[in-house]
Amino acid sequence: MIVLSAEGVGLVLDVAGPRPPRVLHWGACPGPLTDLPPAPAQDLVPSQGDGWYGRPALAGHRDGAWRPPRFTLAEPVAVDGRRVEARATDPGAGLDLRTEIELTGQGVLRMRHEVVNTATSPYTLDRLACLMPVPAEAAEVLDFTGRWARERHPQRAPLRRGVWSRENRRGRTGFDAGPLVVGTPGFGFRTGEVWAVHVAWSGDHVQHVERLPEGDGVLAGAELLAPGEVRLGEGESYRTPWVYFATSDAGLDGLSRRLHAMLRARGGHPGSPRPVTMNTWEAVYFDHREDRLLALADAAAEVGAERFVVDDGWFRHRRDDRAGLGDWYVDETVWPDGLHALVRRVREHGMQFGLWFEPEMANPDSDLVRAHPDWLLADPGRLPRPRRHQHTLDLARPKVYAYLLERIGALVGEYGVDYVKWDHNRDLAEAVHDGIPGTHAQTEAVYRLLDDLRGRFPHLEIESCSSGGGRADLGVLERTDRIWASDTMDPFERQRIQRWTGLLIPYELMGTHVGSERAHITGRVTGLGFRAATALFGHAGIEADITAWTTEERAALAEWVALHKRLRPLLHGGEVVRVDHPDPAAWVHGVVSPDRGHAVFAYVQLETSASERPARMRLPGLDPDAEYAVAAVPGVVSGPPGRWPDWASGGVRLGGRALAVIGLAAPLLSDSPGTAFLVEAVRL
Repeated sequence: MIVLSAEGVGLVLDVAGPRPPRVLHWGACPGPLTDLPPAPAQDLVPSQGDGWYGRPALAGHRDGAWRPPRFTLAEPVAVDGRRVEARATDPGAGLDLRTEIELTGQGVLRMRHEVVNTATSPYTLDRLACLMPVPAEAAEVLDFTGRWARERHPQRAPLRRGVWSRENRRGRTGFDAGPLVVGTPGFGFRTGEVWAVHVAWSGDHVQHVERLPEGDGVLAGAELLAPGEVRLGEGESYRTPWVYFATSDAGLDGLSRRLHAMLRARGGHPGSPRPVTMNTWEAVYFDHREDRLLALADAAAEVGAERFVVDDGWFRHRRDDRAGLGDWYVDETVWPDGLHALVRRVREHGMQFGLWFEPEMANPDSDLVRAHPDWLLADPGRLPRPRRHQHTLDLARPKVYAYLLERIGALVGEYGVDYVKWDHNRDLAEAVHDGIPGTHAQTEAVYRLLDDLRGRFPHLEIESCSSGGGRADLGVLERTDRIWASDTMDPFERQRIQRWTGLLIPYELMGTHVGSERAHITGRVTGLGFRAATALFGHAGIEADITAWTTEERAALAEWVALHKRLRPLLHGGEVVRVDHPDPAAWVHGVVSPDRGHAVFAYVQLETSASERPARMRLPGLDPDAEYAVAAVPGVVSGPPGRWPDWASGGVRLGGRALAVIGLAAPLLSDSPGTAFLVEAVRL
């Protein structure tokens, strides 16, 4: 028996053999064990031969023959701290199986398998999933739907017997992607037991929960392989992506606390303050003129921006989205002297310089595709229907890979680019590589390209943007420094998108920008205060033509930038708190520092309320035995002072327990949707 534990989470494995390790318990730490607990055990790769009649973890076949494997341990299970490695074999089926399990110091479990074909005949792998058991108490499921500009919208349902499966076949992580969560009935942000699975893979994948009539229940995740996509010759192997499993007895916030802490403990996690970013897209779109961008850079520096990113439109033939994609040379007709003058101005202001790319795509109307039509990820005899006037390049082809690495590397080197916004604006359709499905090879090639660029330019930071909030997963985050949460700047939509994106991704990795008064996608008009309060909670930036703003508006924006910089250590290092607020018309959320000494909370009015008097604003997560000075955050982010509660004018001193249990009188915003009120608490 092996017992692994960390931060209140325990994993108990039966490793006595002859079968591969079996899970006796995963969840709250059970404490010391002197004997095997008398509980049903769950095989990690169950088969019908083991009495499992659910969805198989491993599926595949050989030409003309099918023999379901029945693995036995090939050697003793190896244990190194909280890491377990096991090798099992089935000589009759011609397969070896290697399993890695790690319980991180933050209590997050991750697992991957590798299958090796030991026979002389080819083996076609259809599926290899990682799974963990979930108890009978898990009776409700939470997952997400979503679309462009409305990513990650939650949906909940009772967990019944059978399979609840979320499958992504878009060739990239979709707008509906997120952890699949099951929990005790009525679990909330701060209450209930929950269990979750997430596949760290940016291609096709599946996450599912299954409960059999026998009562067994599992959470599982895997790459979703197309027919014939992985065919192993003798000695060849396939390794799954890492699949992450997280559990909490303190609701969804407990999941986030573990996942965020795990990400922050990575060696490659961004360690420097996240620069306030000016991105040019909604400011100029394709209207690139040197004088206009120089003026925008001046205005960005004036309000306190620290990074200036030139978005789509700087390269050859790119006057709209119908041409030029793939031609990664500065457009001489727009920039006859290159980008040097703009880069110089940006540097003079002390800002970093960033550049937009969409390396995996090309327009048919491009020099690249005219010269190399065979470079597309497609059946040569039948192209997929174009989306956004573009097709996908086949990065698994060495010449395509070499071209992109050379072109991006040359531009990063010439201009000293600090930051790449890496976009991906269409789903992969009919992705054929040398006559077989190509999504797996494409995803691996994208990862290699990102790794190679980071290896050549260790200073380079990369943002993952995929039509906004697609491709937000832990696979791409191993290689990037930021996720663009959504293309919409509308703060009403952004409040929802950021809340649920933050279930997995901490604020310092989530791009959140202040947009224009009239949102470009929805057309909704909102005040600067609501836009600023929404964008405060993330890796903040600006996405608007602020050269056209009034002097007063730019001064207010500068005030917000200064506030964000002051709160940045808290926002980007603290624990996210989402309150189970009783009035659905208003949300309360915040961030509490790890030592519980400092916190900031937002009360956000999203619609008119059925109640004339607002529900109390409770502030959980603080030290219950400490006293705090609590004050409203003045300025543009906190709405009109005339609607503030009486205590806000001079602040109040209360204990952490009272703030969590009793709370504070909320602002009178019931009839003012699109208004926010910020509160800061400092331990005395």
